[in-house]
Amino acid sequence: MRRTLALVAGACTAVVLAGATAYAMTGDRTTPEPAGTAQLGRAAAPARADAAPEARRGAEAAQPVAPLPKSVGAIIDAVGRQQGGALESVDRMVGYHAESDAQTFSYPGAEYVKVHFDKLSMLPGDYVTVSDPAGTEVHRIDGDPLEVVDGLLGSRPAESGDGRWAMSVTGDTAVVTLHRAIPDPLGVQEAAGLGVRVDKVARGFSDTEQDAENARERTLSRSGREESVCGSNEARDAVCYKSADPAAYKKSKAVARLLINGTELCTGWRIGSTNRMLTNNHCMVTSSDAYDTEVWFDYQCAKCGGHSVFKPTKVWGDKVLSTNGDLDYTLFTVENFAQVQKYGYLTIETSRPRSGSEVYIPQHPGGDPGQIAMASDRDGKGICAVDDPAYDGYGEDTDVSYYCDTAGGSSGSPVISRATDRVIALHHFGGCPNSGVRIDLIYNRIKKLL
Repeated sequence: MRRTLALVAGACTAVVLAGATAYAMTGDRTTPEPAGTAQLGRAAAPARADAAPEARRGAEAAQPVAPLPKSVGAIIDAVGRQQGGALESVDRMVGYHAESDAQTFSYPGAEYVKVHFDKLSMLPGDYVTVSDPAGTEVHRIDGDPLEVVDGLLGSRPAESGDGRWAMSVTGDTAVVTLHRAIPDPLGVQEAAGLGVRVDKVARGFSDTEQDAENARERTLSRSGREESVCGSNEARDAVCYKSADPAAYKKSKAVARLLINGTELCTGWRIGSTNRMLTNNHCMVTSSDAYDTEVWFDYQCAKCGGHSVFKPTKVWGDKVLSTNGDLDYTLFTVENFAQVQKYGYLTIETSRPRSGSEVYIPQHPGGDPGQIAMASDRDGKGICAVDDPAYDGYGEDTDVSYYCDTAGGSSGSPVISRATDRVIALHHFGGCPNSGVRIDLIYNRIKKLL
């Protein structure tokens, strides 16, 4: 397994502390210090472009490009999310009509397991838990009263994709258990049309499958799609900057991994002190998308170059408040906001960025534990900097370009000024240079909602 729950095995950057050529910055932000040269375990391989405008960005990237038609943009956006898992069809009953009140779903090597219920018809007081085998991560699901009525009437749930996802369990095994408020030794409840059924499972890729996905992406790159890792991959575990750049490390805590529809990955972040999150439009469009999105905070390595990760705090997305395809942003809220307030928030820079301004990007490339892209072998000073503050995105001059290293799953990350520690852009495109939508343009659309 690449990573498991709560300071167990994880996939973090292997950092060599001696002989380094990459740089982390000291607190005075002027003198570079060696930080490490070893490549990231997964992101070091050629990575997929985050939103794939590469079909129209190649050797001609410096030339003005007209905004894409909506139909073409939709196709490009469809490959903007990083694939991080697969769906498995199952048909398993739990309790009531089943032989046991517990069912185990195991997929050796999977990073996470996430079950979907197409039937949750339970008696009042009964509930279901989804947990890891050790019970260190437990998620509770209560029944829907309307499904109880359906069960008693003998009707079946709609076959149109209705149902409910459970929160994922980190690791390769999930245990689904029915908890009964009233024992039923005579089996009366089984005769009442009640039932709990799992119809599909989303599971995170195993290492072997992730390697195959990386190979597929390399094939795509040979077909004309450029990489988002520009030169050597110098993104590092966020914790590597805990002492070297405490401000950057603190800001990274406000950045979350997004698990969308069980198998797709993006990045999002808290904007302002209230319940507001920002990501890309190509990651999330509607409130229905938000409802099926897990937002993972504090999914970070515990030690620079180590193999353990913090237990993430997982909450559900809630409502989409504003979204726009041309500026590729979505503003949304989360459920249980109080659980994630402690991780802080980011503020934005409303003035237009300038060429040469140094930046860094906290992100979850490939869905991995939090990393920060700050060093750059494509920039003269060795630090990521704004290359073009008037770069073409879906519209003319909507973007800021840079050579910070990103990968699939980094879509929706904040691009932050090193001078002010404020967000200047919303990362969304790969292609070297990579680019993000100017945050001042987005702010004009959402300021009344913040």
